[in-house]
Amino acid sequence: MAPTALQGQVAIVTGAARGLGRAYALRLAALGADVVIADIDLESARQFDEALTAASVPDEVRALGRRSLGVQGDLTQREAADALVARTLAEFGRVDILVNNAGGAFSPVERSAASRFPDEDMAQMFGVNYLSAVHCCQAVAEPMRAQRSGVIVNIATMVALDASKSGANLTPYSVAKAAVLHYTRHLAAELGPDGIRVNCLSPGGMLTQRIRKQSEGRNMHTEKEMRRIPLRRFGEVEDCANVLEFLVTPLSGYVTGQCISVCGGAVLTPS
Repeated sequence: MAPTALQGQVAIVTGAARGLGRAYALRLAALGADVVIADIDLESARQFDEALTAASVPDEVRALGRRSLGVQGDLTQREAADALVARTLAEFGRVDILVNNAGGAFSPVERSAASRFPDEDMAQMFGVNYLSAVHCCQAVAEPMRAQRSGVIVNIATMVALDASKSGANLTPYSVAKAAVLHYTRHLAAELGPDGIRVNCLSPGGMLTQRIRKQSEGRNMHTEKEMRRIPLRRFGEVEDCANVLEFLVTPLSGYVTGQCISVCGGAVLTPS
């Protein structure tokens, strides 16, 4: 797409201080959008030694010639999501794109089987992965309705589409992301008449900097796993950013309520 495909539009990307969220934010900026970087820790790239090209992700966006704002907050709390959208509207006057990337599988893998995960792990996973997305979707719904346009992209996961990919583990995470996927469909049906499209992007095994640092200790992204992927490689963050570009631009103007699995063919079942 042309670097002006999203000219004049304003995007919010949650969980954007590193990894996939950062890649989404930079791609939106490269397409012409002003981008709000939302994260519970705007300095989190340092935790995983992710190299930035500027002092912060908002600075990286500004280096591309776009306006940017960094907003730190815990989006599992509705008040934080409302404040995020209010700051965006106060600064930029509109919100055209929301990418709900915040989340992750942070609960202990060794106690994540379906028959024995504790309540606190399910509560944490639903808060970080599902409630954060719901809070942000609900916060942008009325501004988008008022302008009769908008695009929402929620981020799920490969294991929400095919539970066998988690090896009988990651149940709280998988179920929370499956809830995100089903919520996406309900929201698409509701907001479609208002000119708002809502879709889902479901990453497979992505080689983010966090995964590169943690994979050996957690036995993740092994050679054996890679051989089971039809395309015979793990994904890079740009693979997901490419699909996001499709979902937020006019290329997908007649697509809503859908989930695109970006997994190299690891999931071959209907979504």
